[in-house]
Amino acid sequence: MNKPAIFTLAAVVLGLLAGCQTEPGPFLPQDTTKYTLESTERFVVMDKHVQYSVTCTGLQEGMTGDGRLEVAANIKNRENRRIQVQVSCVFKNEQGFSIGDETPWQTLILGENATETVRFTAMTPQARKYTVRVRQAR
Repeated sequence: MNKPAIFTLAAVVLGLLAGCQTEPGPFLPQDTTKYTLESTERFVVMDKHVQYSVTCTGLQEGMTGDGRLEVAANIKNRENRRIQVQVSCVFKNEQGFSIGDETPWQTLILGENATETVRFTAMTPQARKYTVRVRQAR
């Protein structure tokens, strides 16, 4: 075998091996509802496996009496089995940067094809935006 053929074969093998790597999350949900298409920055799935199991069917936001942001997210199990995930919310300023106000991860158990509403409240009135995060239970 000549040298150019060996180098070409090596380049093809390396290219195939590089294509087999997977990137870590966050991932967008595999759903086409208006909530996931039009507001992807407000709901993210942190694990590839959960991307196929969970979706958000609705987000609602409001303010408390003292001016803090409140968020309610409808989390839906898309599978025909019970699953366990963890959810959290990161509150952000008007420009979309985290203000250091994150809720702790909380475990959510979803029955088959069930939808549960999870509520979050910011600790400070500086929060104007948010991201609800979902990951596989640990």
